[in-house]
Amino acid sequence: MSQLSLTFDSSLLVRDDQGRYLPATADQILAVARQVIDQKIPRGAQFTSPTLVKDYLRTKLAGFEHEVFAALFLDTQHGLIEYAELFRGTIDSAAVYPREVVKAALRLNAAAVIFAHNHPSGYPEPSRADETITSRLKDALALVDVRALDHVVVGGMDTVSFAERGLL
Repeated sequence: MSQLSLTFDSSLLVRDDQGRYLPATADQILAVARQVIDQKIPRGAQFTSPTLVKDYLRTKLAGFEHEVFAALFLDTQHGLIEYAELFRGTIDSAAVYPREVVKAALRLNAAAVIFAHNHPSGYPEPSRADETITSRLKDALALVDVRALDHVVVGGMDTVSFAERGLL
């Protein structure tokens, strides 16, 4: 089982409210990394490869101490409309409601969706519950002509793609 492990020296500094520079925490570094990935892959950027998708989602979801279920809402050319963290859970589960996912897809006029969630344990292997909710989401979205392209599970710095495994 791999855990996300960050090691850094005191040269990474952040300025506090009084203007003093203090060593950055891992949470501060991860928060800035999430902002950087948003700048690197702006709205409209196309996800042209599974590697790009997994790298993006790893940056967005690695390091959380709780489960986060997110979705990449895409246009017909697989361009990013929006990344949305839809549900937040506990250390080992998150309740996911297909109705809310469908509402978000329709609101954004998405043609396709890639689901993603993290496993805080660091072990990215999908559970039976992961497979079940993915199937329910795919079926619900199909009713409104939105394609479910993949579901990526992030565990530490490792990922598992349902599409690559033939689970979708």
